[in-house]
Amino acid sequence: MKRRILIVDDEVPIVEILKFNLEKDGYDTLCAYDGADGLEKALNENPDLILLDVMLPNMDGFTVCKKIREKSASVPILMITAREEEVDKVLGLELGADDYITKPFSVREILARVKANLRRTPIENETHSDSDDSLLTCRNLTMNFDRYEVKKDNVLIEVTKREFELLKFLATQSDKIFSRETLLEKVWDFDYYGDVRTVDVTVRRLREKIEDDPSAPAFIMTKRGIGYYFNK
Repeated sequence: MKRRILIVDDEVPIVEILKFNLEKDGYDTLCAYDGADGLEKALNENPDLILLDVMLPNMDGFTVCKKIREKSASVPILMITAREEEVDKVLGLELGADDYITKPFSVREILARVKANLRRTPIENETHSDSDDSLLTCRNLTMNFDRYEVKKDNVLIEVTKREFELLKFLATQSDKIFSRETLLEKVWDFDYYGDVRTVDVTVRRLREKIEDDPSAPAFIMTKRGIGYYFNK
């Protein structure tokens, strides 16, 4: 089954270029040219990934991202911004975006980011056996690797794909400390050229969801000056 990509951008030439190259690479595409239409298609058409511009008519990309995350934690969202300010990138990540791309971009970069973000996303309707190998339990936290689910005290916690991948990577190699650069390489699966703020934002969001007290974490620990590790 082909993966479906939703492109949300008000610049028609950019949409046409992305549509052509994504379909040439084997994906199906949906297109929206304003925020409201993009949100409607994101919620009702079940895309496998969303390319979401920040500057949109009717509803900006940050608002669209926030509203999507209120309904769905699983679909990867790649935000596209023409602005270089760090605050825009951080805000997108804080609102639940998995990745961001700055204009101008190359088609090759877009295709690489799409592929990286889809690589470990489970396919809809895929059957799962819930075997022992797919489950990891640590105190009151349980991870189901097949279903991309995290439960705390047996209550399902909504996490994004990127948050799940980070938690899985750390939890399966507990007590081993990883630098931010290594986490970008291993979890994000793409070279971020030293933009380690991405890791810090994702760790903070994850702690807010799984820790009893995010300011005094019990699972995702910081080794000052080195990086992060998982405490079993």
